[in-house]
Amino acid sequence: MNLNPYLFFNGNAEEAFTFYQNVFGGEPQLTRFGEMGDGARLPEEAKNLVAHVALPLRGTSHLLMGSDCPPGQTVDTANPAYAVSVDMDDREEAERVFTELSAGGEVSLPFGKTEWAEGFGMLTDKFSVPWMVGYTPAS
Repeated sequence: MNLNPYLFFNGNAEEAFTFYQNVFGGEPQLTRFGEMGDGARLPEEAKNLVAHVALPLRGTSHLLMGSDCPPGQTVDTANPAYAVSVDMDDREEAERVFTELSAGGEVSLPFGKTEWAEGFGMLTDKFSVPWMVGYTPAS
């Protein structure tokens, strides 16, 4: 089984996934609302929005997925009920990912040693997505 996060955005999913591609690598597969079967019935401003995007994370079998909200819906970015947790295999890579994700965002817990991890930090990126980045060496 794979458990892959699915993120919703208020019209900036493509920008967000370009950012995430720069952080994690991989080549996103993207479908727009206008390309879907009922796309012709959508308002013109909604046709170019992202209906679905999947970014394979380099070196893993995991995907980061997402979309823009359909017309008439929005995401409450002030009160997210989730955080995306990423556990890296290498401390330097974990620090790099943390630093890159935090660019333009807000760090709530700087990356450092904790009681449960050799390296761990929490942030909200510039797209209002909360992240937890960690590193714990294999025993």
